[in-house]
Amino acid sequence: MKKIFFALCLCVCAAAVLPAQARKGGTMYVAVKTVELKSGSSFFSSTRGTLSYGATVSVLQVNDNWAEVKSVASPSVSGWTTVANLSSKRIVSGTAAGASASEVALAGKGFNQEIENSYKAGGRLNYADVDKTEALQVSRQELRSFINEGKLFMGDK
Repeated sequence: MKKIFFALCLCVCAAAVLPAQARKGGTMYVAVKTVELKSGSSFFSSTRGTLSYGATVSVLQVNDNWAEVKSVASPSVSGWTTVANLSSKRIVSGTAAGASASEVALAGKGFNQEIENSYKAGGRLNYADVDKTEALQVSRQELRSFINEGKLFMGDK
């Protein structure tokens, strides 16, 4: 019973802390390869600009899972992105000798060469299929049609 109570308390604390990381006036960093900054807090809003991995942004406002941000390096670049695309931890891109930006990103999430080797040693992972999946490209129109035809909820308000 104590374990269940502890786990529940931990989940409640995590839920309270995670959204608090993105707060008005705070500084955050782009934690994905590239992020499209939108004109509104919706996936299908028009794109105003893009930022690359590690870019520093100022948070202008937060609306649920979306944050309106402005680039520190290029203040004219601003817009909305999901909070999941941002990190409160400073990201240093391209400083590790011989490491690509994606490798640095994976390492920041706890995935390193040692862990990759342990997965490969198990022999149950098919990296070729992962590479094929990552290479798939779906246009916004195709995605919108899929959502509409399937009567899916887009998550926008």
